[in-house]
Amino acid sequence: MSDIKTLFVTRLYRAQLSEMGKAVDRNELENSCWSIANDDEAGQEWCEENGFPGYTSYASLSDLGWRFPIFADLIKVLDKHVAAFVKDLDFDLDDKKITLDSLWINILPQGGVHTSHIHPHSVISGTTYVNMPMDTSAIKFEDPRSAMMMAAPVRKKDARDEMRSFFYVAPDVGDVLLWESWLRHEVPVNMAEDERISISFNYGWG
Repeated sequence: MSDIKTLFVTRLYRAQLSEMGKAVDRNELENSCWSIANDDEAGQEWCEENGFPGYTSYASLSDLGWRFPIFADLIKVLDKHVAAFVKDLDFDLDDKKITLDSLWINILPQGGVHTSHIHPHSVISGTTYVNMPMDTSAIKFEDPRSAMMMAAPVRKKDARDEMRSFFYVAPDVGDVLLWESWLRHEVPVNMAEDERISISFNYGWG
């Protein structure tokens, strides 16, 4: 009898923030994102100089948890989700910890896109979703083996999730997604008229 195993699995964690700890006020979180974006002149300049659509605090603010209590609350909840994911991944941490390294705001307007990328120098990356208007972009993940497939045929349109070359997730407001930082991903063009607002983060080991 044949035996077919699934090897070298890529894990993707999805949950509602509220499943772990105190609920985070979504309206306060969204208002804080807009307030920061409007006041962060350095971030605005970086986005303009680098052709970044909309706004990100990635290159300008590194202490959101210290500046705004709502972000401190968010980080406490994210820590619990990441701890659950790390447990699932069977990491041997060697008495070290997986801890938050960076956290930033993304506001993506209509027509904006975040091109394909990875998150170097971290272990776990993720995003939680603050505003997801109807018809806005899903997040797209790429099979990390793509560069080695060479002459392989394309997958069937109805292929099982774990067999697809690309996998799309359309998150709901309040969702948190986690993945290992080497997993390539992108946000295709935002077709919605309203802004897509998310908060992304990296966790490192050490």
